[in-house]
Amino acid sequence: MKKQNNLKISAIGVLIALTLAGCGSKKASQTEVVNMSTGTEITTLDSSKAIDDTSLTQISNFNEGLYRIGNKSKILPGIAKQVTESKNGKKYIFTLRKDAKWSNGDKVTAQDFVYAWQRTVNSKTASEFAYLYSGIHNADKISAEKASVKTLGIKATGKYKLIVTLDTPIPYFKLLMGFPSFFPQNQKVVEKYGSKYGSSSKDMVYDGPFIQKGWTGSNLSWKMIKNPNYWDKTSVKLTQMNFQVIKDTTTGLNLYNSKKLDETTLSGSQVAQYKNNKNFVSRKLAQTSYIEFNQSKNTVLKNKKIRQALSLAIDRDQLTGKVLADGSVSATGFVSSGLMTDLNNGKDFAAEASVPSGVSYNLQKAKKLMAEGLKEENKKTLTLDLLNNDSDVGKKASEFLQSDWEKLPGVKIALTNIPYKSFLTDEANKKFDLALSGWAADFSDPISFLQILTSDNAQNNGSWKNVAFDKAIEKADTTDATNPEKRFKDMIQAEKILMQDQGVAPIYQSTQAQLWNQNVKGLVHNSAGIYYDYKNLNVTK
Repeated sequence: MKKQNNLKISAIGVLIALTLAGCGSKKASQTEVVNMSTGTEITTLDSSKAIDDTSLTQISNFNEGLYRIGNKSKILPGIAKQVTESKNGKKYIFTLRKDAKWSNGDKVTAQDFVYAWQRTVNSKTASEFAYLYSGIHNADKISAEKASVKTLGIKATGKYKLIVTLDTPIPYFKLLMGFPSFFPQNQKVVEKYGSKYGSSSKDMVYDGPFIQKGWTGSNLSWKMIKNPNYWDKTSVKLTQMNFQVIKDTTTGLNLYNSKKLDETTLSGSQVAQYKNNKNFVSRKLAQTSYIEFNQSKNTVLKNKKIRQALSLAIDRDQLTGKVLADGSVSATGFVSSGLMTDLNNGKDFAAEASVPSGVSYNLQKAKKLMAEGLKEENKKTLTLDLLNNDSDVGKKASEFLQSDWEKLPGVKIALTNIPYKSFLTDEANKKFDLALSGWAADFSDPISFLQILTSDNAQNNGSWKNVAFDKAIEKADTTDATNPEKRFKDMIQAEKILMQDQGVAPIYQSTQAQLWNQNVKGLVHNSAGIYYDYKNLNVTK
């Protein structure tokens, strides 16, 4: 996504396509329009509730928090004009800019942040990203309904002074401030629309570079226009972006080749065909697709041998090389590679934490473990449902997994491929046996992956639980938070525990291959957090 994030993701990832318009001479009055596509539909525009990459990308471009995140996760100015940090790292005092406005003309104030944060951690909101607030004073107690939301470590002193207090230092705190879950909300507007807030373009108000128009809550096309009230509107060159949902990469490529799109995401044989094209780009993402084993719905999946057998039966190299064939690589673990390196030796976290048996292909061993597991469960056969989205790549991946798993004696796999929005709902409601899910780092730190599998995390849809794992994450977040070396070791321990117990089965790390028209410039891309920032997009001749 994400958190997708992040951020949550579909197996196909995100498609973005750009078409040029208004290609006359570069005059101040020139209209610059791009036509864009996304691989999945919007689920919500409510920053307290959004969890998928499409929704979060939209929110991060039409709204703004204390910071924006630039290339290579650089912290850039947002609503915060300046900040003072205490020596112990537990207190931040933000001074907000006075020229920041909502699209309805209201001033963006410190109270907008206080309201939004309190709303997000309130259990009544049921935010799946409330856990990101852990470490902010009383956030965990509030989420557990053991303290009032009014005690959260954030307060406004006047309209433009915001004070944030932490229980423990958060190494990645400033990166979080650029994530939509920490964006401000206009209380008047939220209360006006009530349960409809964020359910359509008109049930919103905007404080970022753009304003969204035309999304009704279920349609597959909309647009964003330049926000005339944005404090830094002079930096925004585009006047409009038109969006549509395109799930099939063949359709996208056809539109590109007919000059109706200036960017399209490639999959399968398309990559091999176009990899030498001058407009070809490949971007590695901090994004892992993995199998969730729903132990709460199907108790047979509590059997470690059965989980291990299902993982060992997957030929990941065959899936990435022959089915996806888009540059994605077989997962080396749950935490994606290239996210963080060891300060002592420069080695990649994923390499140091590697447990090869958790991501290996060994059909013979898989058959042996499955037979032993079924015997322990007093079963001769096992029928499981695999939940996935209905994108073209999602369907192909499901069929591949079905074929591999049904090589195990007695195993039958039923496939359920549904629209992404429905997939997220069923996944959250634990209506699956197996799910091909995905997680994209919300920021460049392994904890962004690992913390979602703690026992009480809302994203732990498979209900896997391990006391030692939880303790390792707790140490990384608390007692060792200010000791980078110890914290790194805590996270390595957690990753190894997860993979040794086969809490999930990582499948592949995504790489997005695209054809990108070189006339469209200014895109900010990061492998973690929000992938795409459109604020500085511009069209050149």
